[in-house]
Amino acid sequence: MSENRQPGPAGRSPTVADVLALPVLAGGEPRVVTGGQHLGRPVRWVHVTELTDPASFLKGGELVLTTGMPLPDDPAGVRRYVDELAAVGAAALVIELVRRYHRPPDALVHACRTHGLPLVTLARDVNFLEVTQVVHTLIVGHQADAIRRTQRVHEAFTALTLRGAGPEEVLRVAAEMSGRTVVLENLVHRALVCEPSGTTVRAALADWERRSRTTPATDRAEVSGPGGWLVAPVEYQGERWGRVVMLPAALPGRALGPEDVTVLERTAMALTISRLTRPTPWERTAHRNALRDLVERRHRSPADARARVAALGLPAEHVRFVAVLADLPSEPDTGAAETRLSEELSGTGARALVGLLSPTRLGVLLALCPSRPWREAVERVGRTALDAAPGATVSVGSPTEDLADAARSFREAARVAEATEPGRPLPSGRSFHERSDIGLRRLLYALRDDLRVQDYAERRLGPLLDHDARHGTDLVATLRGYLDAAGNKTVAARSAGLSRETVYQRLRTIERLLGRDLESGEQRTELHVALHAVDALRAGPVTRAAVGTDEFFPRPGS
Repeated sequence: MSENRQPGPAGRSPTVADVLALPVLAGGEPRVVTGGQHLGRPVRWVHVTELTDPASFLKGGELVLTTGMPLPDDPAGVRRYVDELAAVGAAALVIELVRRYHRPPDALVHACRTHGLPLVTLARDVNFLEVTQVVHTLIVGHQADAIRRTQRVHEAFTALTLRGAGPEEVLRVAAEMSGRTVVLENLVHRALVCEPSGTTVRAALADWERRSRTTPATDRAEVSGPGGWLVAPVEYQGERWGRVVMLPAALPGRALGPEDVTVLERTAMALTISRLTRPTPWERTAHRNALRDLVERRHRSPADARARVAALGLPAEHVRFVAVLADLPSEPDTGAAETRLSEELSGTGARALVGLLSPTRLGVLLALCPSRPWREAVERVGRTALDAAPGATVSVGSPTEDLADAARSFREAARVAEATEPGRPLPSGRSFHERSDIGLRRLLYALRDDLRVQDYAERRLGPLLDHDARHGTDLVATLRGYLDAAGNKTVAARSAGLSRETVYQRLRTIERLLGRDLESGEQRTELHVALHAVDALRAGPVTRAAVGTDEFFPRPGS
């Protein structure tokens, strides 16, 4: 009998097609006469009967086996026989054409075809008892497997809850356990988290809001809407926060079943507990993750990136994107500033993603109409950030019309931030800094971590700095005044409040200590650059050079 134990794919009950493929039935040369499109029906049990009214002993899902002996002789009786089987939900009718019939009666074929009931004939004698034993063994085995799988689901989600997992991790586990795409959305049908399985983010989230709105809300986990989504509410004590959706397979395959319902129910429960125990709203987390994915180019394709931001309510095409960074003075300022920026932009109808990129850095991605002046929108962001956190530094990257270039815009904003020491005065009439503001001083400030810049400054000015430190002099100030005066000794003396003779004498000492000719324009330029480098090094502590994605997250000068 072991050779007959060929269950269907793991994770589902054997179907009519699976049972017909078993050797114990295949030897009877089964032929599907009607209902071939319904061979995927699950078989809950096997029922052997020679009664004229077997339906009274059925509960649905049975594979009915008969020799045909009890079938009524009149067509009306045959139709009634099939009507009752179909009404109770029998999976299929299998009739042996050995004793009474050698071809199925026309009335039987017509009645089964009318109800879409699979009718299967057997040309050879089959041991119905052995069929029953084999199939029942498969069914019981499946039920035991289902119990074990359900237990694993409960254990996995209990572990997630105990360690305080966030919505991203909860959905990732749900997608892995079900093999299906799982999406968390809020009350206004924004897809906050999407964990694809067997498909792309683009395919999963395409036209999300419209598809979601055509899928009615439910009070429990069940299939809903024209797309056949399995949905479950996420709520607590009557307050609903959103719902979690499990999408059917992109290609025809296993139908959504009880195990999927169990996974989705546990997913909704874990999300509820996560919402109650984690202070950050889902929307804020979704914006943060979307921004980081854009900054770090973590999307599998530009199409996935566009679908992701579109599902969050940000237009992805026919707009101009501008990246803004707001570096805040201290970590306690960030939460309030993030909320205020988000509310301010939302209140004005602006489309934007707003989220923390690090403990003290806020990122904003604006999606603007191409005809709208982008500096006006950035100015609003800057003013709001400064109002929420006085002393903040706001930097902006160049606009781009392609979402795929948002990372470049953020990178430019990060370069501007690196070149802006805390407390630097704002440009006239602006609340933000941009790339055109970066001159020599700010360039050297951005490069102050570079060992080559440090070595250059030390080689050019080290002896002079050492002399001032040992003798308490201030020859560096004299040199600075002279260079700022473009080599005009008279102007330098007047600015320093010294006589020209004193300035001459000090300049000769400087030339001797540095071994440089101050009459040379090139050498004066070299010394001037070195002075700016020293100023940059003194303006903030030296930090590790930014590498890779780290350049977006450390606060400049921290």
